[in-house]
Amino acid sequence: MVLFPLCKLLSGSVRVTKKQLVLYCLLLSLLVYFLRWRRAVLKVDTHPLPLSQEAESGSEVRDIGVGSVEEQQQRLPLETSWGAPLVWGDSDGSAWRRAEFAHRSVRTGLLTLAVGPYGHFLRRFLSSAELYFLPGNTVVYYVLTDSPRNLDPPTPLGPGRELRVVPVAEMPGWERLAQGRMALLAATIKEPVRHEVEYVFCMDVDQELVAPVGAEILGELVAALHPELYGMPRHSFPYEREPASLAHVEEDEGDYYYTSELYGGLCGEVYAMAQACSQLILQDQEKGLRARGLEESYLNRYLINRRPTCVLSPEYSWWDSTLAADVPTRRVVSLGRQCDSLEPQKRQEQNC
Repeated sequence: MVLFPLCKLLSGSVRVTKKQLVLYCLLLSLLVYFLRWRRAVLKVDTHPLPLSQEAESGSEVRDIGVGSVEEQQQRLPLETSWGAPLVWGDSDGSAWRRAEFAHRSVRTGLLTLAVGPYGHFLRRFLSSAELYFLPGNTVVYYVLTDSPRNLDPPTPLGPGRELRVVPVAEMPGWERLAQGRMALLAATIKEPVRHEVEYVFCMDVDQELVAPVGAEILGELVAALHPELYGMPRHSFPYEREPASLAHVEEDEGDYYYTSELYGGLCGEVYAMAQACSQLILQDQEKGLRARGLEESYLNRYLINRRPTCVLSPEYSWWDSTLAADVPTRRVVSLGRQCDSLEPQKRQEQNC
């Protein structure tokens, strides 16, 4: 719009007044200023390759913790190859998202399953969520439990926070729990969650929030990157490779590997995902098949077909491991996975 008339002017094919010439020069100066400002703000490539492809090409995407905070921020990928935000809590994009939602009245559900031996994590989980999960926002906690007594006396809640207890039958054994959780989540979202909140997030109860998790996480369909596989080559992802399984992923498929510790989004989207995964799990069970990563395998299969609109960095799902990528800020820590890597004595010390 600016360059076309200017080109005609320079070619001598059109005459302009002195006032018009000054106006063109002013517009061109503003355009150059804007492009320089944009380059200064977006110091990183905002459309990087998926991390699996970056790793295969030799990019040091895991070494983001070296250098100053400013240098770290400059190296962080901010978008996926399909244009979804890749969320880091302290990025300018996350600050903008929080400011955007500050003017909206949003109800969000936080759904967790606390059954069997996992019940002892519940109080710690809720207390940390009260401190750090969507601070200042309306939140409804949905606790699916076979031991409501674990909530007696109830955890103190702040203004705009509510607690719903959903009784469920005992599910002995971690494998049975993992195989049946998607069906439970789908049923709970269908009734009553989707009638009470706009967004819902599903989190493992053996996690602790240790830094703010704000409105930057809100999106249509949200998934979190696995901290031990962040930036690793795609061939190292533990996708299901059994062709007969409905969780099967081909060698050339997949962008990232997502954790089942945290996912969410709009109620309709999360319900559709949980329902689809539960049906795939059931169909494989009927054939005597079990995916290597249990529900996480089906989650990753679904998210290849229906890419998330918002991808959370490993800040939002992290645990102390020699394989875990370094991150600027640890926001959600998996106590369960962290405990799995400890010796029995250390487990007792950490109250695992």
